[in-house]
Amino acid sequence: MKTILKLTTVAITVMLSACASWRTPPPQPGDTRAAVEARLGQPSNIYQLATGPELEYANGPWGQTTFMARFGLDDRLLSYEQVLDAPAFGRIKIGVTTQQEVLHLLGRPTEKSYLALSKLHVWSYRYKESGVWDSMMHVHFDDAGIVRMMLNGPDPDKELKRF
Repeated sequence: MKTILKLTTVAITVMLSACASWRTPPPQPGDTRAAVEARLGQPSNIYQLATGPELEYANGPWGQTTFMARFGLDDRLLSYEQVLDAPAFGRIKIGVTTQQEVLHLLGRPTEKSYLALSKLHVWSYRYKESGVWDSMMHVHFDDAGIVRMMLNGPDPDKELKRF
């Protein structure tokens, strides 16, 4: 009986500590890169910018959020934000923004495809439009890597299928 009680106590402690980690506050400006990586783990990508490193925390191909931790040259956190949203998509300029710039703005895409007839490369990003709708943003690039078009719509993998 004592063994079962001890195991139950251990299980409850582990579950509560896991719940507590979900509620930990996000990294704050001024935090060191080492502290951010200790809290968030290994980033899904690291980009080296002239202004300092940028760490991407993408939530996988089915996730609808990607967080970017941007650091200064002193390895202190400048900003930490979720980038798959309307304000971030609005920073992309048709005819101007490059693939590399899109990577820095949005992180890696959920999927990549190619439209042979129009000769456009498409990067697609899952996100929650207005925090509610399961959506996908499709960013189209020409062969030179310049954004030529953006289209959004419902996420086909999350739509209710009716037969």
